[in-house]
Amino acid sequence: MKEAPEPGDAPAATPDGPLVRFDQVVKRYGDHTVLDRLDFDVQRGQHVTLIGPSGSGKTTILRLLMTLERVSDGVIWVDGDPLTHVQGPDGRLRPANERHLRQVRRKIGMVFQQFNLFPNMKVLQNIIEAPVNVLGLSKDEAEARARELLELVGLSDKIDAHPTQLSGGQQQRVAIARALAMRPEILLLDEVTSALDPELVAGVLDLLRDIARSTDITMLCVTHEMNFARDISDRVLMFNEGRVIEQGSPEKIFSAPEHERTREFLSAIL
Repeated sequence: MKEAPEPGDAPAATPDGPLVRFDQVVKRYGDHTVLDRLDFDVQRGQHVTLIGPSGSGKTTILRLLMTLERVSDGVIWVDGDPLTHVQGPDGRLRPANERHLRQVRRKIGMVFQQFNLFPNMKVLQNIIEAPVNVLGLSKDEAEARARELLELVGLSDKIDAHPTQLSGGQQQRVAIARALAMRPEILLLDEVTSALDPELVAGVLDLLRDIARSTDITMLCVTHEMNFARDISDRVLMFNEGRVIEQGSPEKIFSAPEHERTREFLSAIL
């Protein structure tokens, strides 16, 4: 893999600096550019929602942050450190090794569209697997944390169930608990209700509203649930063809959008 281009200055790793910064990020698949010189910041504790048509690059942003994909150009910074690069003695950024990726990835948790639970493991084991094997927590400590989280998501009575014994909404609640068990600084939410039956959507969204209101976790959310986006977001970013074409408060974006493409998109889904 080629070296990354020279980035801009690294954002300061301070309580006042951005927790996440996309610095001229490009993502290509062959000749197709999914993200086109993308720049945006997410401040610590902010809840930022990405909206826009399918194929506009929103989920790709989350996959890049989880290091499930690598950038084609540019740099992603997390808490002042480059995500998929390391700085060499000459000051240039080079692709990072797996050890570096694991270290930075600990700060990030993700809840996927599909629940991705281990079907052969009970609920408790699904939640403690990563804290024990990645964070190095003792089994007792991980189990205590898991029980707290299962109470938070309303599934204390399902601790010994297998995923196949749970409804879709219950499985997604377990997936949320599993992500939180890693104590991430950033929680990524990728269309977390899209695989649910309609009657189960409200319960999962209410849970996420409670988490947003009661914790200081930073959230980056991709959703087509516009009422949810309006409720939890500090900022909303409208994407089209791999670029942010408009951003602002939920009140501004949903009540008085300035860009014609934003107005078209919202009128089609609201």
